[in-house]
Amino acid sequence: MTDAPVLSLPSPALIAVIGAPGAGRSTFAARHFGAHEVVTDFQGLTHRLERGGLTVIDAALTRPDERRQVLAAARAHDLPAAAIVLDLPRPVLEARAARLGRDAASILPAFAELRRTLGGLQKEGFRTVYVLRSAAEIDAAQIVRVPLPPDRRDLRGPFDFIGDLHGCLPELLELLDKLGYVVNGPEVTAPAGRTAVFLGDLTDRGPDSAGVLRLVLGMVAAGTARCVPGNHDEKLARALDGKAVKVMHGLDVTLAQLDAAGEGFKAEVRAFLGSLPSHLVLDGGRVVAAHAGLPERYQGRVSGRVRSFALYGDVDGTYDELGLPVRRDWAAGYSGEAIVVYGHTPVAAPVWVGRTVDIDTGCAFGGALTALRYPELELVSVAARQQYVAPPRPLPLLGPGTGTPELRPDLPS
Repeated sequence: MTDAPVLSLPSPALIAVIGAPGAGRSTFAARHFGAHEVVTDFQGLTHRLERGGLTVIDAALTRPDERRQVLAAARAHDLPAAAIVLDLPRPVLEARAARLGRDAASILPAFAELRRTLGGLQKEGFRTVYVLRSAAEIDAAQIVRVPLPPDRRDLRGPFDFIGDLHGCLPELLELLDKLGYVVNGPEVTAPAGRTAVFLGDLTDRGPDSAGVLRLVLGMVAAGTARCVPGNHDEKLARALDGKAVKVMHGLDVTLAQLDAAGEGFKAEVRAFLGSLPSHLVLDGGRVVAAHAGLPERYQGRVSGRVRSFALYGDVDGTYDELGLPVRRDWAAGYSGEAIVVYGHTPVAAPVWVGRTVDIDTGCAFGGALTALRYPELELVSVAARQQYVAPPRPLPLLGPGTGTPELRPDLPS
C-alpha cells in the first residue's frame, strides 16, 4: 500500500473511494472527479463501465462482500480497479459524528470492519491501493490520471504497420527500404516522421530471429517504432523465464541464437517482451493494432481475456485435423469504428473485411512480408527470399475481398 499525496490512477478504471461514515468520501469524490464520473449505486456503476469511462463509486465499501460486487463488475468490463481509502482515526470520526448530532458509536462497526480487512484489498483484486490516514493528507491529495498501456490515442502517425516477421530479417530490411526507412547498422531513420508498428510474432521459423529482435528493440528504443506482442513472443518470454514450454515451430532455433548472443541480450529481450501492451489504440481511436485482431468491446481495455484475444484470436481450445487451434472469424462480425490491423492468421494476400485487414502474408512460409501505410491505406509488400518452412496447409485467401482498400467501398475514406 502507498501513502502519498499524489495518487496516480489508471484511466479508464473503476475507482472505489472507501471509508467509514464521516470520512468525507462524497466531498473527496466531488473535489477530484466530474459529477458524471461519480456513481452511488450498482446500476450506475455498470452503465459507466460499459461505456468505458473512468468510474468512481462513492459508497462505504468497508466490507469485503460489498467490494466483491464492484470488483466483479470491473472484471466483467475488462477494466482495472483502484481503491482510495480514507482511513481517518476513530476520534476524528467520532468528533465529526457528534457535530452532526449522530451517535458516535454508530460509526464503530464500519470503522472496525475496514481496519480489519484493509490489509487484504490488493488480494481482493484492487490493482492500486492508496490509504490516506489524516485530514491533512486527504486535503492535500492530488489525482493524476494515467492512461492504460494500450491507449496511445495521442500518437497520430503516420504509421507503417508491419505484419508477422518470424525471423525474416532480410525481408524486413528490404521492406523498410521500400517504405523509405534508412537503416545504417543499429540506427534507423524514419521517413517524414513516420512510425513503424510491428504486429508481433517477431521470432521463430525464419533465418535470423536474433537479428530481427536487435533491429526491433533498437527502433522502439529510438522512438521510430512501436510493437505489440504475438503468441510466439509470449511463448519466447515464458521460455526465457524458465517456464516449461513446448520447444517447437522454430523456438529451438530462436533460443539457440539468443544463447549465442549472450545473457545480456537475452535479458534485454525478456524485459522488452514484458513491457509490450497487448494492443495499441492509435490516432484518436481511429486505428487499432493487435496481433490476432480485437473486437470493439475489448479495445483500450486490459485484462487476461483481452490479452488472450489479442495474442491468440477467437479460440475455444479446440483443434483441427492438423492439430492447429480452431480460430473463429471474429472479423466477419466486426462493426467497430476503428480500423483494426492484425496478422496471426497467414493468408496469400492481404485480406480486407469491413474495417479490418489481415496483413500476415506468410513470409516464413515463402509468401511475402507486408506493410499497411496509414492513413494512406496503401499496402506494400516484398516477396520472401525463400520458403524457410513449409506451411501446414496452403495459405488461404480469406473473407469476401482481398487486395487494395480502394476495392472496399465500406472502408472510411
